[in-house]
Amino acid sequence: MCGIIAARVADDATPFLLDGLGRMEYRGYDSVGIAVRSAAGRIETVRSVARVDDLRALAATAPAADAVTGVGIAHTRWATRGTVREENAHPHADCSRRISVVHNGTIENADRLRTTLERQGHVFRSDVDSEVIGHLVERALRVDPDLMLAVQIAVAQLEGSWALVVLDARDGRMVAAADGSPLVAARSTRGDFVASDVGTIAEWCETFVPLRDGDVVELGEAWSWSSEGIAVPVPFPTASPFAQTAVDLGAHPDHMAKEIDEQPGVVADVLARVRHRTADGSTWVGLGLPPFDRLAVVACGTSLHAGQVIANTVRSLGGVPTDTVVASEVEHVVLGPGTLVLAISQSGETADVLRALDRLDDRHPVLALTNHVHSSLARRADAVLDCHAGPEVGVAATKSFTAQVVVGVTAVVSALVASGRLEPSRAVALVDDLARLPERMAAAAVVAADRVPLLAATVRDAPGFLFLGRGPGLPYAAEGALKVKELSYRWAEASPAGELKHGPLALVDDGTPVVVVDHGDPRLQSAIAEVRARGGFVVTIGGAGSDVPAVARPADATDLAWGRSVAPWGPIEAVVPLQMLARELALQLGCDVDKPHDRARSVTVR
Repeated sequence: MCGIIAARVADDATPFLLDGLGRMEYRGYDSVGIAVRSAAGRIETVRSVARVDDLRALAATAPAADAVTGVGIAHTRWATRGTVREENAHPHADCSRRISVVHNGTIENADRLRTTLERQGHVFRSDVDSEVIGHLVERALRVDPDLMLAVQIAVAQLEGSWALVVLDARDGRMVAAADGSPLVAARSTRGDFVASDVGTIAEWCETFVPLRDGDVVELGEAWSWSSEGIAVPVPFPTASPFAQTAVDLGAHPDHMAKEIDEQPGVVADVLARVRHRTADGSTWVGLGLPPFDRLAVVACGTSLHAGQVIANTVRSLGGVPTDTVVASEVEHVVLGPGTLVLAISQSGETADVLRALDRLDDRHPVLALTNHVHSSLARRADAVLDCHAGPEVGVAATKSFTAQVVVGVTAVVSALVASGRLEPSRAVALVDDLARLPERMAAAAVVAADRVPLLAATVRDAPGFLFLGRGPGLPYAAEGALKVKELSYRWAEASPAGELKHGPLALVDDGTPVVVVDHGDPRLQSAIAEVRARGGFVVTIGGAGSDVPAVARPADATDLAWGRSVAPWGPIEAVVPLQMLARELALQLGCDVDKPHDRARSVTVR
């Protein structure tokens, strides 16, 4: 949620700020703004409650009192506190407009601080918690003129989470700070940059340094770095994992289409990294985690569905008891002894997941599964699995879901081998089957591209959808329903097929679309018959003869190491037509598939 970029370059900072905002607009798109220091020592601020393209046009036509410099900050907002209006857009200023601030996170004691500051004569112009930061810095500067010290004093008074950058109009000094929210700093021949994520600055910087909780950094000719108020050497930079081309659309009409198409390649890359270390247990041994008797998945949304697939796999193959925990409901869960916690978050900054870890017993080791190995979640965990999905700009997760599934599944297969619960020869056969997944996903995409547009047109006017699955197919039905809700704003409910007669069947009327993930379980046929008997419009996604044939089924189940017609991780390739159906439906309804309303990547509110 929300994105920050700051730049200190030789020329006008405005193009860098606008380009950076465009690359991370997926993080928030309720409002945007930039603040650039002028040569006369003032801040030129432009804000908009529209998108980045609108801000770009406003910045191009805004009358500038003075020539601007190469120092500036910018922000794209996803509203959490305060309505969507220009006054609530970042950057925010202090009373004198000397200090300008951009902030991600939540200041939990903002109301108390605001009351105190107002009593001292400070005047606020917005409803948002972030504005208190500028006034705290302003107050500290009255005592000591050093900006870095003022920011340290200010953040010491905050409770909650923050990633922030403060700009001083008088001298152009710029200070960044972070605690509980992601921020990276980078230096290259183009200049110095600060951003919420590495992909934003990948075009200009080959290395970066992630800020850790409690860090305060001044960017200048030489960087000044402090941790918990103590001066420390500048950390050694890390090579950027993202090439700029990864966030460009290329020939694709939108990022979601691009990222759906990238899934076979992502899976192939993941398997190339882990395949030969899965069947012998070495992947698991390398994590350095203790043996476990139970697995508890803690996640939200799409990551929760990926976790259900992983839990199904370890339970089916190794007989390991599992718990699937909705992160926001963790206070109602009691974990047994010997439980390993698998915490899953694409961004590694999901507040509900981080809060869940705060409430769990420290005796339970934590394995993080994330696409960002420098995230808050990764720092909190005892071991980390990297999804290797690359940057995902579309807000509705696609390739990160399949990457989470494949990385998580291979990790637990490796764990079962290492613990003696699974024979290495059987693990080899399982991994060999996974190796054919990229080809199956690519084939599913070809079929879906031909059939989904007409299918979406047929169900476009339906008020809602029902998704059905059984056993290992159920998480994919749930993920398909979630995608329809996220993108088309229609209700969509996922249900086990066997539960139809216990309530969901009441939703089925003439023409009600019912999407069935058919992975070959013969009991699904009775559910399909019940739906058709009530006039429901059944869409099957499965093997040959399905409306969208996407699920590979071997002709002879005895050829499979697990002795049945579907792998324990279920029909992964079925997620491709499910994603494509949700996207096509949304497009036909005129919705923005990359930036659905009320949804943002990296939900970091605490």
